Amino acid sequence: MSGSRPLSASDADGASLEALSELVAVVARLRDPQGGCPWDLAQTHSTLIPYVLEEAHEVADAIRQGDDGHLAEELGDLLLQVVLHARIASETGRFDLTAVARGLVAKLVRRHPHVFDPAAERPDDSEAVRRSWEAIKAAERQQRGRATAVPGAAPPPASPLSDRLAEKVRGQPALAGAMTISRKAAAAGFEWDAMEAVWAKVQEEMDELREAVASGDRAHAQEELGDVLFTLVNVARWCDLDPEEGLAGTNRRFLDRFSRVEAALGGDLGGRPIAELEGHWQAAKAQIRAERGHGPTRPPSDPAADGS
Repeated sequence: MSGSRPLSASDADGASLEALSELVAVVARLRDPQGGCPWDLAQTHSTLIPYVLEEAHEVADAIRQGDDGHLAEELGDLLLQVVLHARIASETGRFDLTAVARGLVAKLVRRHPHVFDPAAERPDDSEAVRRSWEAIKAAERQQRGRATAVPGAAPPPASPLSDRLAEKVRGQPALAGAMTISRKAAAAGFEWDAMEAVWAKVQEEMDELREAVASGDRAHAQEELGDVLFTLVNVARWCDLDPEEGLAGTNRRFLDRFSRVEAALGGDLGGRPIAELEGHWQAAKAQIRAERGHGPTRPPSDPAADGS
């Protein structure tokens, strides 16, 4: 970038660079055909996909738990995936960790002119930075499109937003992708007029799901379930809620309560009447509230009816 301040390795912490070099050397040893690890040598980009996703989710879980020691460990596991993928690619001359890092540096500098270009206008707040970031990304897409355009080929379809969204969400979990699509479509004007209309849509989709399940058509029911979930993501967007965080919290609360039910029954839930299980469930909820210093417990209710 013209006028930008040059970067150098001296800007980074020397100890960090040394540690990264050690990690690169360890991964190279693991992938050494003569004396490396058979498991690591057998891995490819494709076989590592589940591990990349698992490690990313474990990083997110460590952040939610607020455990710095666990977070540092999980970030290391995720970093290993980056270094390992770069090593695999370098073995066939496609790219290496240097190309990965330099590509990222170039992107960050390009998309932060207000930091690296003294002549650039300084944004007033984070929202202005976001708008600038999106504008720069759009310009990058246009440049890539011109670079890959085939002379005489038909013009691209007139659906720029949907094309960008399809590219953006393809690597996201379904829930996060639904929120991205919902937000972008709403920003483009594809939006309900009021919250009441969103709730009406939820009811409509629930009715269609009930009908699909009753019909016995599994494929149809699967589609309708997706419609219900997508509409609930829109509810979350209208209420400024995070569906991923909400569901993760429910999972944790359920497991906490369920573990107490298991403990109360010695790990044997089989053949127990629902009334007995319900009693232990409510006792577990009351115990958790007492431990957290909450007020009086509510009257017993169906665990499925209160979000577990």
